[in-house]
Amino acid sequence: MSIVIIQDQNSFDGPHQPESIYQTGAPVKEAEYAFVMIHGRGASAPSILGLANELGHKDKIHFRAPQASGYTWYPYSFLAPTEQNQPGLNSGLQAVYNTIASLENDGFVKEQIFILGFSQGACLASEFVARHPAKYAGLIALSGGLIGDVIDSNSYSGDLSGTPVFMGCSDIDPHIPVTRVHESEAVFEKLGAEVTKKIYPGMGHLVNEDEIRHINSLINSRI
Repeated sequence: MSIVIIQDQNSFDGPHQPESIYQTGAPVKEAEYAFVMIHGRGASAPSILGLANELGHKDKIHFRAPQASGYTWYPYSFLAPTEQNQPGLNSGLQAVYNTIASLENDGFVKEQIFILGFSQGACLASEFVARHPAKYAGLIALSGGLIGDVIDSNSYSGDLSGTPVFMGCSDIDPHIPVTRVHESEAVFEKLGAEVTKKIYPGMGHLVNEDEIRHINSLINSRI
């Protein structure tokens, strides 16, 4: 089973679809922007929503986060052949799509929606945006990259129309080879994104204060 392009007329029903979408932040009617936040392996939607406490303008931002079944979006490394990570991978992409759709139903447009993920969530967020290019408020990929054993730039097409993309990762991350971050950057640039990439020497697998500053700088540029 390969990665599918999620559309209204081509939805995917898998293990994550029965799970809840959590939310926090400003009420929908008062928010100027929204965040879709994708948690990592072994974590939860409430845990990634906790990152909102580190961000500015919380009174103007609405946050939503889908929950993965079993706290894991897909079973193996994101570097495995995509067939090995099905049906979780496609179901995870559908969960991101559904969360964005729920925000659009509440009146947000994609240019008002940031998509943020950490670790496995950053991989899922990156793959979704590359497969569903549009003008988003921004993509923030913290310790992650595009999914698959091999990245073929010809598999991605469309226009991100200058969407700002921030990618932060360690040079010695035990889960994310820095080469995959570079490959992902090249794909996003090909799709017309404005990419900022930060590689942190010796950081490990975590989110650091400099990354938070970059996220807040991106928010400040919009609000």
